[in-house]
Amino acid sequence: MTDILGAKQAVRERVWRMLIDASAVPADSYGKIPGFYGSECTAERLAETPEWQAAQVVKANPDRAQIAVRTRALEDGKLLYMAVPKMATAEPFYLLDPQTLSVSAREAAEKRQTAQLAPHIGTNAMQHIDVVICGSVAVNRSGARIGKGAGYSDLEVALLTEAGLVTAETVIVAPVHALQVIDEPIPETSHDFRVDLIVTPDEVIRCEEPRRPTGLVWRDLRDDQIAAIPALSLHRHRSGNP
Repeated sequence: MTDILGAKQAVRERVWRMLIDASAVPADSYGKIPGFYGSECTAERLAETPEWQAAQVVKANPDRAQIAVRTRALEDGKLLYMAVPKMATAEPFYLLDPQTLSVSAREAAEKRQTAQLAPHIGTNAMQHIDVVICGSVAVNRSGARIGKGAGYSDLEVALLTEAGLVTAETVIVAPVHALQVIDEPIPETSHDFRVDLIVTPDEVIRCEEPRRPTGLVWRDLRDDQIAAIPALSLHRHRSGNP
């Protein structure tokens, strides 16, 4: 596990530096899900796909990199779930319903505004998710991905999978800059998932090697990690996991 984590970090370091050197992202993007220039074009390209057009319910990460996609989801009339940063509440998602917004879609998609106007929601009150938008630092054409290292995307997808809200029919999407698509293997662990679509400002890549964990991998979770995420503590208690 230590070797895999080190190898993942080496990929992150290389991609962050490449993006910054190419002026493809703001200079302060190191250590973050890159808020790349051209993300609006990526959102437009994603919106042209049949997967997006068929979707009614979208779940997105809260990173700045995906503001354009979150905005487009609301503009297109889709119900939007946005993860609470760090899954820090017992109900770890925000509910954004385009039919009840009191501000513009662009304003509602901003993380700070979402926290002020959107109710929290738990998996017991959520609908089946058609599209998952996940932040990524690097992806390859097989669909393997790496986030910034905190592990929240994996935990969110695992929790939603256990609740039956993310299934084999759910389309997982990585909207990224073209430089984030690397031509090399990406190290993976048992809790990592792969994406179905990679969308850049220039192309849509359909990945043909799906990989979906069946749910939370408790043996990979530390006690302090579980204690810091109320939804995990509650789920462990309800499911009887030690």
